[in-house]
Amino acid sequence: MDTQVEAPVSLTAGAVKEIKRLMAEPGFDHSLHLRVGVKGGGCSGLSYVLGFDKMEDADQQFTIEGIPCTMNKAHELYLLGIQIDWENGLNNRGFTFTNPNASSTCGCGTSFAV
Repeated sequence: MDTQVEAPVSLTAGAVKEIKRLMAEPGFDHSLHLRVGVKGGGCSGLSYVLGFDKMEDADQQFTIEGIPCTMNKAHELYLLGIQIDWENGLNNRGFTFTNPNASSTCGCGTSFAV
C-alpha cells in the first residue's frame, strides 16, 4: 500500500543536488526510492540509514524536490524534523544529519541516542 505523506524530513539544497547527481549516474535503477531510516548500532545506540532501496509494506512514501523517498513508519518517531545535508569540504565529505530528537550524538555524526 502506497501512502503519500508530507515529508517528515528535509534535505538542504546541497543534499538535493548530490542525490540528483547520484540518480543521474548511468545505470541508476529509477524504480528505487531514497530510504531514510535508522538501525541499531553505532557509538550512540542508533545509526542513520540513507540509501536507495525498494518500497516495503511498512513504508510511507513522500517526495522532496522531485526525489521519491521512503521511510518505515516506525522510524518517523526518531527522524521527524531531521535535516539532511551534503558537505563537500576538505575535512568532511558526505551526508550529515541534524536531528532535533537526538538527546546525544557521536563525534562522527552518524549515530545518535534518543
